[in-house]
Amino acid sequence: MEDKLGIADHSGGGEEGGGGGLPAGKAEDDFAKLYEESIEVPEEGQILHGVVIKILKDYIAVDINRKSEGMLPLEELPPEEIAGLKPGDRVDIMVERYDQEQGFVLLSRSKVLKIRVWDDLQKAFDEATSVPGTIVAKVKGGFTVDIGVKAFLPGSQVDIRPVRDNDSVLGLQGKFRILKFSRKKANVVVSRRAAMEEERDTLRKGILERIKEGDVVEAKVKNITDYGVFMDLGGLDGLMHITDMRYGKVSHPSEICKVGDALRVKVIRFDREKERISLGLKQMKGDPWFEIEKRYQLGSRFKGRVSNITKYGAFIELEEGVEGLLHISEMTWSKKLRDPSEVMKPGDFVDVVVLKVEKEHKKVSLGFKQLQPNPWDELKALHPEGTIVEGVVKNVTDFGVFVDIGGEIDGLVHVSDISWSQRVKHPSEMFKRGDKVQARVLKVDAESQKFSLSIKHLTLDPWVGVETRFRKGEIVHGRVSRVADFGVFVELAEGIEGLVHISELSREKVDNPGSLFKPGDEVGAVVLSVDRGNKKISLSARSYQDELDRRNMESYMSKPAESSENLTVLGEALRAKLKINSE
Repeated sequence: MEDKLGIADHSGGGEEGGGGGLPAGKAEDDFAKLYEESIEVPEEGQILHGVVIKILKDYIAVDINRKSEGMLPLEELPPEEIAGLKPGDRVDIMVERYDQEQGFVLLSRSKVLKIRVWDDLQKAFDEATSVPGTIVAKVKGGFTVDIGVKAFLPGSQVDIRPVRDNDSVLGLQGKFRILKFSRKKANVVVSRRAAMEEERDTLRKGILERIKEGDVVEAKVKNITDYGVFMDLGGLDGLMHITDMRYGKVSHPSEICKVGDALRVKVIRFDREKERISLGLKQMKGDPWFEIEKRYQLGSRFKGRVSNITKYGAFIELEEGVEGLLHISEMTWSKKLRDPSEVMKPGDFVDVVVLKVEKEHKKVSLGFKQLQPNPWDELKALHPEGTIVEGVVKNVTDFGVFVDIGGEIDGLVHVSDISWSQRVKHPSEMFKRGDKVQARVLKVDAESQKFSLSIKHLTLDPWVGVETRFRKGEIVHGRVSRVADFGVFVELAEGIEGLVHISELSREKVDNPGSLFKPGDEVGAVVLSVDRGNKKISLSARSYQDELDRRNMESYMSKPAESSENLTVLGEALRAKLKINSE
């Protein structure tokens, strides 16, 4: 009787031999036939079912139901199989040859297994199923794969994606699909790619059937790009966009993960028709801006990490997904910063105060100086308005002089507050760095961060009481301080100038004031008006001349007459002059 592989069952040696295994009722001629077979030497290549008798030093004695016992070399079996063998175990073997000298039949186990491997491979090829194997070596155009026999794996069939490092796949175990099969030529061509595609399609089908939006799945990072990460869900790829990796800013996806990482992510969008899946890592956590006002109350203090520095301030990460802006104006009370990096740099951990929260715009305004003593409060307490301070000129600008009085805050003497009387075109005319000066405190404005000083206010304002000193209609005298196109300025007292407009310089028309006056000339004039608020006094030299003539006339007319002839001549002269004036 033969099994499906054509192996004759001649077992019957040992306790099971001697015909004890023959079915009851067998004919005597069948028994005779079996006996004849038992004394025959089996043919080479014949496959038999044997029974282990004893395990010797180099062989295994096997009962093959023949006159001679069979000997199976131990090297034909792997150590783990030898360790499990014991007398009485059945084993399939092939007859190699009859050793007349030793008097036993030499057996082979590996050849039986090889035949069975080929049978299994034939079945896998016919039924288009995959077989297990291991990539063992590189050859021209591909690799050698051990699938029980040596098979050829083309380089294009190693993986679904091109393989750039051939050494990385050596030793790789997996399933392979048989593409070509010739038992006669012992030629087998396999594809790992086809087996992977089949497995992927099977898995994809299962995923598409069960997955839905909102599911939490485990996926492996497959590829990283600038805009996101492609993840393998086990047969189906999904995209995790960079904006869905975390609530905070992500410069590049590689900051969060690397290829091969397994992550638990949420399915946030799923297009079943197009088989597109969008995944999110940040959705595994709650939105940090939800009820943020409760966590970040105004005036509360927090520690954060400086994530970025700009020209206008620093961004502070308070927690994942929540950044606040620390504006440059909120970094220090007194120092005028050119760049926030003078105070802090990226990566620093700093304490900040919450100044404002705008949930709808996802904005948090922070303060840093609020945690430091306010030097403006100290300045106001030490130097209230009106007090006199002494300091050193620290800087001279077009608009004034900065004075260091020994604290964090420098005072400014504006160019208009240098002198009551002297017209200063540029402060450098009077001061240089390092000069010691005294000044009076005009204003300490913490909100506007202005510390205003005045040198001219060390003395009284000369314009105080000017209305009583220079009354309208009075004659005044002064010295020409400067000449302009529109008139002449006359210094009446220290710090007080009056203007003789060009129209008030002479009875006659004047085109150029400089043709009549120059700086330093003594001038007499009549006060036309006094405007203390705008510090303006209007003068008239023409009216002064008229007043002199009037007074001279009155003085002359009051003298006794010398002769009638003289009176007649004088009267005619006065009449002529009055006529000219009236014209």
